[in-house]
Amino acid sequence: MKEKANLKKISVIVPVYGVEKVLRRCVDSILGQTYKNLEIVLVDDGSPDRCPAICDEYAANCRNVRVIHKENGGLTSAWKEGVRQASADLVGFVDSDDWIDPDMYERLEQALTEHGADIAMAGLVFDYEDPGYPPRRETDRLDRPVYGRRELAALFPVLLNDGSFIGRTIQPSRVTKLFKKSLVEQNLDLWDERVTVGEDLQMVFASVLDAGKICTIKDYCPYHYWYNMSSMTGQYDPDYLEKIKRYRRRMEAISDEKAVYDFRPQIRNDFLSLAVMAVKNEIWRNHRDPFPQVLKNVSRMCRDESVQEALDHHTMTRIGWSVKLYVFMMKHGWSLPCYAVTKVFFFFYYRILGTGDGS
Repeated sequence: MKEKANLKKISVIVPVYGVEKVLRRCVDSILGQTYKNLEIVLVDDGSPDRCPAICDEYAANCRNVRVIHKENGGLTSAWKEGVRQASADLVGFVDSDDWIDPDMYERLEQALTEHGADIAMAGLVFDYEDPGYPPRRETDRLDRPVYGRRELAALFPVLLNDGSFIGRTIQPSRVTKLFKKSLVEQNLDLWDERVTVGEDLQMVFASVLDAGKICTIKDYCPYHYWYNMSSMTGQYDPDYLEKIKRYRRRMEAISDEKAVYDFRPQIRNDFLSLAVMAVKNEIWRNHRDPFPQVLKNVSRMCRDESVQEALDHHTMTRIGWSVKLYVFMMKHGWSLPCYAVTKVFFFFYYRILGTGDGS
């Protein structure tokens, strides 16, 4: 371990809202890092519980903790404000209901410095509150430890979709990465604060397109993404389709702005993958509306102009038969078959996991 005086400073930005029961677990995991030249920026996004007081308590007792109190503006608004006020040349992000392994920032900074990279990447672990769910690891699909500009350009044809369902080559989470702050700052205006599905990917996408070099630590998953009971059982979101349409428009705008490659076909594929999930969300999670109304909702979603365009022109050639069947049913607006297939799938899915009813 290098002496602290020789360490580059890292600002770790933590958006905080409504997590008073688990906030200390998060902050303590950052304070416990083996990398010691850290600034922790807690951004209280108008949290209505005890989070503001807990943040102030940490700031009073820890010299490297700063607190920003702001009106509620959502997750993207909070971390953007954290970036603006961060004092370091390197920035990382941790969400306030998650936690990280002690050596995360030491290893990320070491990789970043060793390779002269602009972004260092790791993976994450989904940790479930319900012990019936085993932890699940997620990493990127990058084969090389280092990608210079030429190697990055070679990735562009599969960066957002490799032809499979949710076939993202790059792991989309901002929280698994360490960035040069300048790379993030120059893109702040491109990140739409109204985007609430895919908000991380809009940030990572723009940053990667500007990066001269990125590096990844293979099979290393130091970030723990916490799935509590409300996350696991899922909340019905009647506006999910409109949210992913907004996300698609933002990603297309970033692609057009950067103008280094035409990512629109991949963005369409990614949107269609999310649209399939939107239909399944409507069927499995909507306990509010009666059965006939759910079928009407599904039919309306399938016949949405943006969804039909994606169904007609997608280029996903590596999807399995079950996805092909579902896409076919959606293309023809077959709401009842979509309903039946979804119900059967999730019934057996949760039975196999041994968790009973997932609703």
